[in-house]
Amino acid sequence: MTTVPASQHAGPPGWTRVRREIAETPWQAYLMVLPAVSLIAGLFGGGLILAFLQSVGLLGLTTDGTFSLDAYRLAFSHRAFWHSLGLSLYIAFTATALSTLLSLGLALLLQGAGRWASFACQLTLPIPHLVGIAGILLLLSPSGLLSRLLFSLGWLSSDQDFPLLVNDAANIGVMLHFLWKEIPFMTLILLAVLRGIRPEYGMQARALGASPWQCFWHVTLPLLRSGIISASLIVFGFIFGAFEVPFLLGSTFPKTLPILVYQAFTDSDLTQRPIAVALGLILSLISLGVIALYLWLGSGSPFRQATFRRQP
Repeated sequence: MTTVPASQHAGPPGWTRVRREIAETPWQAYLMVLPAVSLIAGLFGGGLILAFLQSVGLLGLTTDGTFSLDAYRLAFSHRAFWHSLGLSLYIAFTATALSTLLSLGLALLLQGAGRWASFACQLTLPIPHLVGIAGILLLLSPSGLLSRLLFSLGWLSSDQDFPLLVNDAANIGVMLHFLWKEIPFMTLILLAVLRGIRPEYGMQARALGASPWQCFWHVTLPLLRSGIISASLIVFGFIFGAFEVPFLLGSTFPKTLPILVYQAFTDSDLTQRPIAVALGLILSLISLGVIALYLWLGSGSPFRQATFRRQP
């Protein structure tokens, strides 16, 4: 009597489900999405192809048309690239994690509120990021409103004693801006998911003796997982590729990766153009890789134990 993993016979459950759904989808459905897919593939796919050709020297004003990976070697050999990559990942992960935790708590608090809660979460959505940046500078800069207020109250001997919160090494101003902008957005999504969860699940768990924490951890949170994953992916992707916020509020050194791409692309030396394009493609690949890893971890596949069945 031997035991073998059932996955050897049935295959991964996620992939099996995907194949079954594809087989059951009528071919007319694919024709309906073909125009949109063709437009996206033509614009973005064509741009990526042209960018790749320029990064490997097959296209451009300063190249001889021969295939070369020198742009990628130069990009990876610069210490500034690794500093920028580390800073970009630090800002993106930290801001996304804080936004997710604070949004989850806020959504739970506002779950029983009326429509005003959803309306309040939408107040910051139409405000452009540049307007928010201007507000942060006017409020938190050394000569801003908050430092002048503290100086007038006698709490500071000079406005220059105010702590540096913008263009600082810790990127506090960048974090505050992203939290101000993304927490209402994520709260709006999580509120919609929470209000779609049937209350009978929690009531049944409490009737079976579960504590409020156990009810949240084993009932509410798993049902919120899809909303948390989708919202946090959107926020992470935007923050990781954001340019204007770290450019105006971030540290002077190191720069984030999008700023490094911008500086290389606008360099007067046109030989830096392939390096800038290579950096942009690396930025896109890193974003896709992190998103794929996050989706894989969020699916629970690496934590799911293999099921076994007996065979004679």
